[in-house]
Amino acid sequence: MDEPANPPSILMIVGPTASGKTALAVEDALRVGGEVISADSRQVYRELRIGTARPSEEEMRGVPHHFVGDRSLLTPISAGQFFREAEARMADILARGRVPIVAGGSTLYLKALRDGLSALPEAAPELRERLTRRLESEGLPSLVAELETLDPATATTLDRRNPSRVLRALEIVLTTGVPVSELRARRAVAPSYRYHVRHMNPPRDELYRRIDARVLKMADAGLREEVMGLLDAGYSPDLGPLRTIGYAEVIANLRGALDWPTTLSLIQSNTRHYARRQLTFFRKFFGLQ
Repeated sequence: MDEPANPPSILMIVGPTASGKTALAVEDALRVGGEVISADSRQVYRELRIGTARPSEEEMRGVPHHFVGDRSLLTPISAGQFFREAEARMADILARGRVPIVAGGSTLYLKALRDGLSALPEAAPELRERLTRRLESEGLPSLVAELETLDPATATTLDRRNPSRVLRALEIVLTTGVPVSELRARRAVAPSYRYHVRHMNPPRDELYRRIDARVLKMADAGLREEVMGLLDAGYSPDLGPLRTIGYAEVIANLRGALDWPTTLSLIQSNTRHYARRQLTFFRKFFGLQ
């Protein structure tokens, strides 16, 4: 599919977690009359507030934020859905004489916006069920090792601690026999916009300090109580977003597998690892340093 002629150029603020993307996006939006398109695959869920560091009303400073607390955990959103909905919202923002600003660090969302939709297959429920059983019996490292063998390029940039991402990548390569990275290059739907990328990349030691401080702030804000409330409300701990950093560790604590200091230390460590993977992605995908 051909790209539209002379598509509008939109600011895209990218960076690892805790790098200050939200604050910069708000400042820019206030200056130019903008609205923020959040490219964060967890802040989109309204039930996940503390563990995703979702910006408060005070932090958003009256700037409309799209895809923040936008849907329920029971109605998950894929990168493809995000692409379609985000493009529609950006078109509406532009039509109203406002300025869309994309801000986020979720690699699949950012890739979808910049490259469009790839020719990935639909879900394969029976294969996914078999892979899920293997996840439960063998553990995530075993599936990651298989993905490294079948599709090393995807395994390099994928969030290996996110079971749903690993399962989906394996599902694709086992269904098609083609690496996910190759399929993504076979674009099915072109993007409507071009993006001017601004990279938030604070010094590594400063970033790690921010991450560690943010985790402690989450704990003080009631992270453990948030997770308890979700489980008490009947949400399954096997839901994809609850198996991500900040939630999976607290669930392990609630099950008695970790004490609280170890839980917080593990969240900090896992978040730092995640930030490094994000930086690797930005270097390779955007050519950023």
